[in-house]
Amino acid sequence: MYAKLEKYEFWLEEVLFLGHLATKEVIKVKPHEIKTIIDFLRLMNVIEVRGFLGLVEYYRRFVKNFSKIGFQLTNLLRKVT
Repeated sequence: MYAKLEKYEFWLEEVLFLGHLATKEVIKVKPHEIKTIIDFLRLMNVIEVRGFLGLVEYYRRFVKNFSKIGFQLTNLLRKVT
């Protein structure tokens, strides 16, 4: 097994990994990803609500009280009887 040292970086303060910014204290979402969610267009139908929920569900651990926010959006998907 061989390794090229020029491909590696050591003693970094923060590391970008799978869309997250990891430091020794905390793991954060990249600001670009947050901007995408904030700038999301107005949801006009059930398909768009489902798509948006799928997008933001991945980031639920970074949003305080996400279950309350997500619950309101999930209620939009219920069939009216």
